[in-house]
Amino acid sequence: MFSSLKKLFGNAADGAAPPLVASLPDETAPSPFLRREAVFGRDNRIAGHLFSVPPSSVLADGKPQTQRDLDRILLDTLNASPEAWNRSPAVLPLSSASLDSPALARLKGDNVTLLLQLAADTEADQVCESIDQLRQRGLRFGLFRQPTHPAYARVMQKVDFAAIDVANSEADAIRNFSAAVRAGVSANPIHLFACNVDTVDDHQFCLQWHFDLCHGKFGERAGVAANAPCGDPHKTQLLNLLHLVQGDAETAEIAAAMRLDPVLSFRILRYLNSPALALTHRIESLDQALIILGRQRLTRWLAVLLFSVREPQLNDWLLVENALTRGRLMEVLGAQLLPGQPHDPLFLTGIFSCLDRLLRRPLAEVLGTMPIADEIRLALLERQGPYAALLAVAEASENVDQAGMAGLARAAGVDPDRLNRALLAATAWASEVTEYWE
Repeated sequence: MFSSLKKLFGNAADGAAPPLVASLPDETAPSPFLRREAVFGRDNRIAGHLFSVPPSSVLADGKPQTQRDLDRILLDTLNASPEAWNRSPAVLPLSSASLDSPALARLKGDNVTLLLQLAADTEADQVCESIDQLRQRGLRFGLFRQPTHPAYARVMQKVDFAAIDVANSEADAIRNFSAAVRAGVSANPIHLFACNVDTVDDHQFCLQWHFDLCHGKFGERAGVAANAPCGDPHKTQLLNLLHLVQGDAETAEIAAAMRLDPVLSFRILRYLNSPALALTHRIESLDQALIILGRQRLTRWLAVLLFSVREPQLNDWLLVENALTRGRLMEVLGAQLLPGQPHDPLFLTGIFSCLDRLLRRPLAEVLGTMPIADEIRLALLERQGPYAALLAVAEASENVDQAGMAGLARAAGVDPDRLNRALLAATAWASEVTEYWE
């Protein structure tokens, strides 16, 4: 009945992808690449992330991975990250059979929801007891719709979220599920979670039926009308400031350009003084910013602010997320792979790779008037040069195809464990930066 949940809970024996690297010399299969997907709230803003491991490789003994194996890999990957990957809410789809996993006992519980699928042999008493124990560590719980499972009704009384696979459910089933959850009696208020929402129409349907969180491809497909204007007039001025700061303009000329747009000046200074940047001195003017930060770092933060969203739509927040995460991911990997070299150019490469979508203009046209490094221009326009391989990895990490990612990561000299940790670090950083935007 729940085979349709293979998007989240796959069966490696059923249509599994080939191993990541077929000819590894040792007997240990490589770790899969982590999948990170946005979860949206009712305000159309990203409310957190769903982390999972696709069922796409085999174990060292040649047997297909079970869901418990995949759960262990996911938890081990998260536990191995030194970063606060759950700075924003994190959702982890797990089998109920993994509630006794030692890796789960080491998990950082704050801001984490375990989204459970009941295993066939699961008993209600066992799951409820585990939930009670783990909840003491700050964990929250969700449960997929499994009405015929003997333990479903009792476990539902213990969870915070009730989830349904929208893409593989009929409209009547979704409506009835929403009505039943909202009418049910529970010690905790239960929120509705829509998984695998593939279309914009399905998303609107879920909002109509009171779903609080939605996950799926609908955000990517929301789109923007081809003739839609660029929504924020300050972006043109920001591009001009970037041009001046990166070029040979004098500080006085830059300050004069700032005074042309007092609202933009206020936004820049407010952002530079936000807790996300953790600067030791308060910045009162752009002249001071140039002295304290230097042109290179100020260029970085102006590029970040270029993606701030004033009247966000679904696709706006995905664009922001992708741009910031790409930039930070390339920077983190570059610090490991290219020690002793400046990493700001890698960050700008990732950020600028989304400028065409932000400004709705061809990338070559946008970059034509910007005094950027040749290596950045080469990576963005010709997919060549020293930054091109990491850019390809950063882009591919947004929609993980295990076999395709393996080749790109190998070309860049990045192993799955390193990439997974860098992705978690980049996700946490992007969440922290956008937290202080209007």
